[in-house]
Amino acid sequence: MFVKQVWLEQYRNIQTASIKPARHLTVLYGFNGQGKTNFLESVYLLGNARPFRSAKVPDLICHGTRTAAVRGLIFSAGVESDILLRLEQHTRRVTVDGKAVQRAADLHGRLAVVIFSPDDTAMVKLGPETRRRYLDRSLYASDAGFLQEYHSYYRILKQRNALLKTNQTEGLDLWTEQLATAGSRLMGHRQRYADRLNHLLQQKYQQIAGEQEKVSLVYQPDVPCETEDARAEALRTVLNNQREHDLRYKTTGRGPHRDDLAFLIGGRPLKGFGSQGQQRSFVLALKMAELDHLQETFGEMPVLLLDDIASELDRERMTNLLSYVRQREVQVLITTTDVTPFLPALQQDSKLFRVDEGRLTYEGNGTP
Repeated sequence: MFVKQVWLEQYRNIQTASIKPARHLTVLYGFNGQGKTNFLESVYLLGNARPFRSAKVPDLICHGTRTAAVRGLIFSAGVESDILLRLEQHTRRVTVDGKAVQRAADLHGRLAVVIFSPDDTAMVKLGPETRRRYLDRSLYASDAGFLQEYHSYYRILKQRNALLKTNQTEGLDLWTEQLATAGSRLMGHRQRYADRLNHLLQQKYQQIAGEQEKVSLVYQPDVPCETEDARAEALRTVLNNQREHDLRYKTTGRGPHRDDLAFLIGGRPLKGFGSQGQQRSFVLALKMAELDHLQETFGEMPVLLLDDIASELDRERMTNLLSYVRQREVQVLITTTDVTPFLPALQQDSKLFRVDEGRLTYEGNGTP
């Protein structure tokens, strides 16, 4: 799958733009704060209807205006689709080929996107919430059914917490039972996805880093259990045992909303025992594993967005990455402040754009 053309109107600091990305490599360069990441975000938005950065709808609309639009012509599974997002104050409307999309699942799979940004590298050192958010976001990209399970669990959790905040015990057992059932399903999705990603991770790490250390990703549920069938009962037992504690602190203290992912190198925590280069290579290998998993799911490679990658990878790792994605015929969009490291990779199926104060200017394919 690939993006054939993108149109933007009043999106963040980009007032108007009409860009045809290259089939293989598109490099957007310029100083920081000019709109490079905003363009990548708009492409991500076409596939997910939500930005990869934390932002509310008004944040996506150019200052001083009331509406914005992101439109993309997408080629996927042998079919061309016209996806349009209209952003108005606190609402967003999505249409595909002129027909309104009512559910997120209706957009799912039309444009699969993997994003790698400096924020992803930071999740090695940050708290469980960051890694949990990554897990859920990447899981949804390949599993449309997960979104329903996710919202179901957190909706029930909100209801249970509302009772706890008012110190009500009537109805608490009912919400506890529902939370255990929904939580076990959520954990099942996370466990299966983490296992598959971990299987792909090792070979990708060696391809990117050229190193032989054994790396792994391990799902760490807040309520561990030995078998899949035992999850609901384990959750139910823990929640019931925590009842008085939860009433005292007015919130649900245990459950899948406390899950984590362990990043390991040589069987030890990557955070404490991996060098900065190893940490960056691990996260990038994780993204490559996502690419392969999405290819398995949809039968074609997704689009890869690399935001400010030159600040994250040295020349050797970057060369390995660009060689890998070219071999796999992945469409790649890259942002950078320094175009020099990418000039050798720019060929006939590549394009170079300069970004300055929200204006995107085509500068050829980098060849003399």
